[in-house]
Amino acid sequence: MGEPLPKLSRIPEGILNPAGYLPFAKERLLPEIWRYLKEGSGNQSTLQANERVFDHIPLIPRPLADVRGSHTRITLFGQTLAHPIILAPLAYQRLYHPHGESASAMAAAAQEGQLCVSSLASQTLEEIITAAGQPLWFQLYWQEDRPRTLKLLQRAIAADYRAIVFTVDAPVKQATIQLPAGIHAVNLETPPPFPSLLPQQSQVFDGWMAQAPCWEDLAWLREQTTLPLLVKGILHPQDAAKVVELGCDGLVVSNHGGRVLDGAPTSLACLPEIVSAVSGRGKVLLDSGIRNGRDVYKALALGADAVLIGRPYIWGLATAGALGVAHVIRLLRDELEMTMALTGAANISEITGQTQS
Repeated sequence: MGEPLPKLSRIPEGILNPAGYLPFAKERLLPEIWRYLKEGSGNQSTLQANERVFDHIPLIPRPLADVRGSHTRITLFGQTLAHPIILAPLAYQRLYHPHGESASAMAAAAQEGQLCVSSLASQTLEEIITAAGQPLWFQLYWQEDRPRTLKLLQRAIAADYRAIVFTVDAPVKQATIQLPAGIHAVNLETPPPFPSLLPQQSQVFDGWMAQAPCWEDLAWLREQTTLPLLVKGILHPQDAAKVVELGCDGLVVSNHGGRVLDGAPTSLACLPEIVSAVSGRGKVLLDSGIRNGRDVYKALALGADAVLIGRPYIWGLATAGALGVAHVIRLLRDELEMTMALTGAANISEITGQTQS
């Protein structure tokens, strides 16, 4: 197989939705990087279900509604965003384009939106937020213990990140890649040596999970910052209720894009019960499976305050850098606006309940 095609400096013609970027992205990435981006865990059943589940939510047209002057603006944790589409934290973005996370940050800012930067970013936190020219969100992974976690949190705060998204659902990651030279998680310190296990001990329970966070660690983390704190990776309503009871400002309903536990339910299927469990005490965001503006609408209609998109914006990044990412956001927003117009919703708050299950 030949070398990947060069990145584009313009938007390809004829792209009508984010999926239109798929062939352009594939031919511009090495096969192993493309597989890493595409794959989920196990038999890919959760990955595939994430997308299919949206097809089962019908939309009800509401003609004759006067939607002149309508908009998609939301206010989230004190920041006004032009739309409810947030770029999810994806690792090692220099795998997909030399400008990496900085390109995504610039695109999010250009579209008056928001990017959540991964702990596993391939550029420094400071470099990314400088490129954005605005405050960003930071996705925090637990760093084996409290002191190392606090050090990373404090670095993000010092760099002017304004919300913390604590990801808790991936203590064991099954989607992995051998990183090319020069690409690594530049913001993380080298972890301590993995502790030796006794013959009767389990690699999973006494190894990986011994370094994973628990509820007591979440309560401790809440005490370490006054910034908005969201917990990402919640699918059970009892867990959602406990998150807000511990004083967190919200949560992200997510199955990690189908990359962790194959067979987990879809985020969308879990959303209504979690919205009910939170009962207005915190913000509820939805991640995993969003592929178009109708999907965004359906998530909002089932109670989400905003959505996170992942793979689709990386398709744009891999094709045309910041231009591609910005175009993907714009396509999603345009389709959201068209869906709102056809269902008679003049703003985001009017969308809730506008579906028929």
